[in-house]
Amino acid sequence: MDGTYPAVLWTRTDERPGMQQVTDTYVNFASIIDDQTLQQNIRTSRMPFIYPYLVSMPDAHLGKGAAVGSVIPTLGAIIPAAVGVDIGCGMIAVRTQFAAADIAGRKRRPLRESIERAIPLSAGKKNPSISATAAPRIELLQQEAEDAGFDPGNYLRDWSLQLGSLGSGNHFIEISLDEKDGVWLFLHSGSRGVGNKIAQRHIAVAQDWCHRQGIELPDLDLAYLTEGTPPFDRYIAELLWAQRFALLNREEMMDRVVSAFTRWAGEPVIEQERINCHHNYTHKERHAGKEVWLSRKGAIDASRGVPGLIPGSMGTASYVVTGKGNAAALNSAPHGAGREYSRNAARRTFTRDQLRAAMAGIEYRDTDAFLDEIPAAYKDIDTVMRDARDLVEVRHVLRQIVNVKGN
Repeated sequence: MDGTYPAVLWTRTDERPGMQQVTDTYVNFASIIDDQTLQQNIRTSRMPFIYPYLVSMPDAHLGKGAAVGSVIPTLGAIIPAAVGVDIGCGMIAVRTQFAAADIAGRKRRPLRESIERAIPLSAGKKNPSISATAAPRIELLQQEAEDAGFDPGNYLRDWSLQLGSLGSGNHFIEISLDEKDGVWLFLHSGSRGVGNKIAQRHIAVAQDWCHRQGIELPDLDLAYLTEGTPPFDRYIAELLWAQRFALLNREEMMDRVVSAFTRWAGEPVIEQERINCHHNYTHKERHAGKEVWLSRKGAIDASRGVPGLIPGSMGTASYVVTGKGNAAALNSAPHGAGREYSRNAARRTFTRDQLRAAMAGIEYRDTDAFLDEIPAAYKDIDTVMRDARDLVEVRHVLRQIVNVKGN
């Protein structure tokens, strides 16, 4: 692996919309992609166990080892950093029976503040105690950890108190309206501190394992574990547990959002639909005739008929979709808008007045803390969705009316 790469085989044309085969082991669906991300994807795709090829999604951008917005199928090995450090991160949405007319005239700030009181926000935050709704979920997770042969408390002592907490960065809770003014509850979060610590631990284990095996890597964060070894088995067991934590964490938070909305609206929410999907995860799938470990690092399952959620950035549209089962994309679709500016660059480039203008008409906490989440720091979600037109069918387009985030 000398750092040189094969030439582009063919590029996107009007006759070949959406897909670009960059090399024999790398297919790209992004019309907006910088050279650093392109080169990172090529490096990852040249790992010897990639099969049949790596796919970058329309929202692809630079990440740790492997780019965010990557679909990485592997045979007999797995790259912990290619799953990501927020194991099981994803989205959940509930379609309610309410319409915009049902809540017209109600002040939205009390709803935002009620949600902020019900759900711990920001990095490291946790619940003061285990709630009645969280208790059975925690009991289930404790049993599953015991069955998997590990104690999550060794990673984070108070892990159970973070079930039902949001985190920071691009994690959010939103109240939105669809194209027919139907009310949706929508949120984005993952496995919190315990998942992060599990990921960091196994990234380090993989790096040590590759070093002891004398394996030369093009990037230290592409260190991998080989199937059939104890470190691989331990990682998979704890990874699957963290994915389960993330899913239940979203369920717990959504239950609290439903309760807060019920109190605010003065009428119980009747759930018409609930969708809960990961976009940072690994599991076994069959592609090109073989069983592979498919790591979606910033991508959702878009198998035919599978419901999914693709959020925009703060202040922009989000999408409820159904997968088309595009085999060339390994039955995957983007997970969001994808960053164009790093957090530091966004803070240097944009102003709070620009953020206020972007959030016009949306109830949110007006603070400098969210400047790095300004929509202009992300790719245009409309472009991302045009790039994804062969991957998903859009069922609903959502526009925010309330936005909740952690610092």
